[in-house]
Amino acid sequence: MAYYYLAAQLPYLVYGQQSPMSSQAFRALCVHTLSAEDAALLDRCSLDMEHSANQEKGCAEPPAPTSSRFINEWQAWERALRLNLVRYRAQKRNNSASIEPPDSPADAALAAKVAFALESPLEAELFIDQARWNAIEAMQGLDLFSVNMIYAYLLKLLLMERRAAFKVEEGFAEYKGLYDAILASASQGVEK
Repeated sequence: MAYYYLAAQLPYLVYGQQSPMSSQAFRALCVHTLSAEDAALLDRCSLDMEHSANQEKGCAEPPAPTSSRFINEWQAWERALRLNLVRYRAQKRNNSASIEPPDSPADAALAAKVAFALESPLEAELFIDQARWNAIEAMQGLDLFSVNMIYAYLLKLLLMERRAAFKVEEGFAEYKGLYDAILASASQGVEK
């Protein structure tokens, strides 16, 4: 089904920029516009495997397929990314991962490998989110009025919200560093 009116009114999203609306506001807008079947699948559009499909199982088992090719591909991509990250973490601790990660989609496996090699955890998270964004764009296809574009838009909003949370954390880390430096300086002054 095509959603011309909904898609045409949405602002263009650019990775790294501020979100024009919250994911909750977008979901509320979609509920009134999408068919009941398409709207029901909005809950499967998530960055959190625990909440999207297998609440008890996480990403250990593949999620149940949906009627949406896009959501199925997204969940397979996210699962491959997470399981490959688990494998690299286990290798670092000289353990073996309990689940063998899939090699496909290859870009998810590669994103996990590159992100794990990065020194900074923040850089790794930002790299992973950029890889997610790129995968979402590749999966959504060229039909800008399809339900796939709506699902992709929601996932992009979730990524933008996630990135905004990193900025808050960066600011808090900077504040804490400055605060600790002031306390250390003050304690040195008292000791003299």
